[in-house]
Amino acid sequence: MKRFLPFPRRAPRVSVIRLHGVIATGSRGQLNDAALAPAIEKAFTRGKPKAVALSINSPGGSPVQSALIAARIRRLSKEKGVPVIAFVEDAAASGGYWLACAADEIYADASSIVGSIGVIVAGFGLNDFIARHGIERRVYTAGEAKSQLDPFKPENPDDVARIKAIGADIHEAFIAHVKEARGARLSDDRRLFTGEFWTGTRAVELGLVDGIGHLNDVLRARYGDKVRLSVHGPRRSLFRRFGASLVNAVVEATEERGLWARIGL
Repeated sequence: MKRFLPFPRRAPRVSVIRLHGVIATGSRGQLNDAALAPAIEKAFTRGKPKAVALSINSPGGSPVQSALIAARIRRLSKEKGVPVIAFVEDAAASGGYWLACAADEIYADASSIVGSIGVIVAGFGLNDFIARHGIERRVYTAGEAKSQLDPFKPENPDDVARIKAIGADIHEAFIAHVKEARGARLSDDRRLFTGEFWTGTRAVELGLVDGIGHLNDVLRARYGDKVRLSVHGPRRSLFRRFGASLVNAVVEATEERGLWARIGL
């Protein structure tokens, strides 16, 4: 009977955006708005997708880049009238969860790491080390706060107070984003915004995710076994692809390893 139909019905299409890695700006950043913009735009406009799925596996990173990426996804979702569904793999922690909240629905594996809604600033204090080795630090500034958090100088309480205030402002923006996205689905657990993280199973109970499920299974159940998946993600230049700088690669790997280690992965 199909041969007599001039325009056979095509299987629905779902665009998949891969958001895997650390969120950071600059040449070493795996996920940032500039790198992802073309892929996100294509995901919402090519082939008239029924939905856009976010495949998320990130320990977090830059709050600004997280906000920019999430805002782009939400804007296009509203403009095109296309729903967004997020699927968490190993982790959607900190900035990774910020990205997940750009979706209308969030699913995770039972063992996924979800949450870490907080802000962290870390560094080292090397002033005793250089003193022991007879090294003198010489810094000249215009502006009394210009050299704040210098790792080669003793810690200044005023600097600590300022950086904590900045962290608190960012934390409030993060909390507001989560509350706007999740609304009444969030539980009233007092630990929700303390920076703690949980498994996917516990995240369902807390209202951080909507259910336990994997990308292929959920999309097939919703759009049929013949659903077509179009995968979109950032492109790496040939320069980056073939490892132009060993030093940069080592630094990038070390920074990324540190972020994953914070959530035990």
